[in-house]
Formats: sequence, C-alpha cells, structure tokens
Amino acid sequence: MARADSSPTDVVKDLRDLLVAYARQETLDPLRALGRYLAFGFIGSLLVALGGVFLVVGVLRLLQDGTGGAFDGGWSFAPYLIVLVLVLIAVVALGAVVARTRSENLGSR
Repeated sequence: MARADSSPTDVVKDLRDLLVAYARQETLDPLRALGRYLAFGFIGSLLVALGGVFLVVGVLRLLQDGTGGAFDGGWSFAPYLIVLVLVLIAVVALGAVVARTRSENLGSR
C-alpha cells in the first residue's frame, strides 16, 4: 500500500518497479532454469552417446584381438557383424523402453 503522504509519481514508480519485478520473476527466471535444465540434459546425452561409442569400439576390439585369431582371414567381417547386431538389439530394446514409458505416461493423464 502506498503511504498517505506519497506523491502520485512515487506511486506510479513503485507500481512500475513492482510490475517489472513480477514479470522478471514469472518469465525470465523460469526461462533461465529451463535453459540450465536443457543444457545439462544435452551435455548428459552427449556423454552417454560418447560412452556408447567407446563401449562398441571396445567390444569390437575385444572380438578382433581377444579371440585368438578365430576371426582371421575370411572371417574378418564377423566382429563387425556381431557388433552391428548387438547395437541393433540395444537400439530396439531402448526404443521399446521409451515407447512403453511414453504410453504409460500418456495413460496416466
């Protein structure tokens, strides 16, 4: 509330300051929080993807070098095929989890 001895310009200035503070609180602050949330999500997804690449390359190297020459010669394509099948299985499994989670979330609304 405005004081009884305040001038109309002081009341208008206080009202303007109040409206600016309210607009900042209700618009800018949530947008900043959303930006931080999205940035951490993006960085996290990049790190998970990088870890997946390292895992796939590690499995490929294990199959190439750790099998004692079982995949030499005409079978040199087999480690690549095995890794491709494993990656496809992982993608299908993750897709199924995402689809199930999405349908559960839509069903709970």
